[in-house]
Amino acid sequence: MTITMYGITNCDTIKKARAWLESHDVAYLFHDYRVEGLEADRLDGWSSMVGWEILLNKSSTTFRELSETDRLRLDERKAKALMLAKPTMIKRPVLDLDDRILVGFKPDVYQQALGGLK
Repeated sequence: MTITMYGITNCDTIKKARAWLESHDVAYLFHDYRVEGLEADRLDGWSSMVGWEILLNKSSTTFRELSETDRLRLDERKAKALMLAKPTMIKRPVLDLDDRILVGFKPDVYQQALGGLK
């Protein structure tokens, strides 16, 4: 299994998740979507797995800085367009485990999903 963590390098939650993975000897690749971007097909896949509502981080600074017009009447199409234009609106991290994803960082969820990989 190839594990890829998606996020931005300077995010505190990303730093915690990376530290957890490293302390548990879990190998992973890191994809900084602020630098490397994010493909629409990948976001569509994530959205089909967990729903766009889970992926969109409404408490992010980037989302709060949007105009009221952009925040109103959000639907899947509009939310995906916003996340692709400004990927920092995606909840972090997204951990891609090939057949599923984990969104956000909770040590107990990581332990349950990844604990047997050593």
